[in-house]
Amino acid sequence: MNTDRLLLLAPRPNDTAPRLGAAAARRGIRALTAPDWKAPAGTPDGVRAHLYGGPLLADSVAGELGILALEPPADWLARLPRALSGRQVESVTLAEARRLRRPAFVKPPTDKFFPARIYPDGSRLPGPDAFDDNLPVLVSDIAGFAREYRLFVLDGAVHTGSRYALGPALDPLPLDEDPYAAEARAFAGELLTDPACRLPSAAVVDVGMLQDGGWAAVEANPAWASGGYACDPERVLDVVCRAAGPVAEAAATDAPFARPIPTGGPAKP
Repeated sequence: MNTDRLLLLAPRPNDTAPRLGAAAARRGIRALTAPDWKAPAGTPDGVRAHLYGGPLLADSVAGELGILALEPPADWLARLPRALSGRQVESVTLAEARRLRRPAFVKPPTDKFFPARIYPDGSRLPGPDAFDDNLPVLVSDIAGFAREYRLFVLDGAVHTGSRYALGPALDPLPLDEDPYAAEARAFAGELLTDPACRLPSAAVVDVGMLQDGGWAAVEANPAWASGGYACDPERVLDVVCRAAGPVAEAAATDAPFARPIPTGGPAKP
C-alpha cells in the first residue's frame, strides 16, 4: 500500500465513494472514510492527500492537508452564450433573486445552501434570516430536458461520462451505451472549446438534450463533489485526484479556480 498518498472520503458517503475507494486501492492509494468532518487523527506529515465528498469536507480538511480543491466559477453557466446554455441565465445575489415576480429555476452554484428547483417567484426563496443577501445564486429560465449526461472533464476533454436522467427520472447508463452518445460528445466538444467555457483542468460538466431536440449545458460542478453515476470509476478517480490534490502538484493555470479556505472554520453539518 502506498501510504504516501491518501484519498479521504466524507463521513456521509454516496454511491460513488466506495467505487472510488476500490479504484484507489487498486493503485496502491490508501482510501479512508473520515470519521468526522475533520482530518483524521494520526495523518502522517507529508502525505499527498486528495478528497472526495463535497464542500463541507473540503472546507474542513483542505487547509490542514494541503489540498487545492478546484471548482468552476460560480457564474460559469451565466457566462455561456445562449447557443450553449439554451436559455437565459443570470448570476445575481439572493437579495436580487427575491425580487423575482415570475417562475424561475434558482440554485446556489456550488454549495447546496437551499434546494435547486423551480420557484413560483422570489418570495418563496429563503429569507435574510436564513441566508445572507449577498449569497450568489443562478437564476434561469425554465428548460425541459429529455436526456441528461454527466461528463468528467480532464484537460478540456471528456474523460468519462454517463447518462443520468431520462426526463425527470434517474436512469444511469454508461455514456457510450446511450443511443445519443455521439451527439452528446459532439455538443460537449463545442462547449468545451468555446472561449466562454472557463473551467479548471478537472471538473464535471452536465449537458442535456432539450425537449425540442436541441442541446444545452445544464451546469458545471467540482469533480470532488459530484456523483459518478455509470461513469468508469477508474477514470472518475483520475479527474477527482486532479480536482482535489496537493497544492504543490497543482498547475499555475488552476490557481484561479481554487476554492477559498474558510478563515472562520467550516460550517456545521
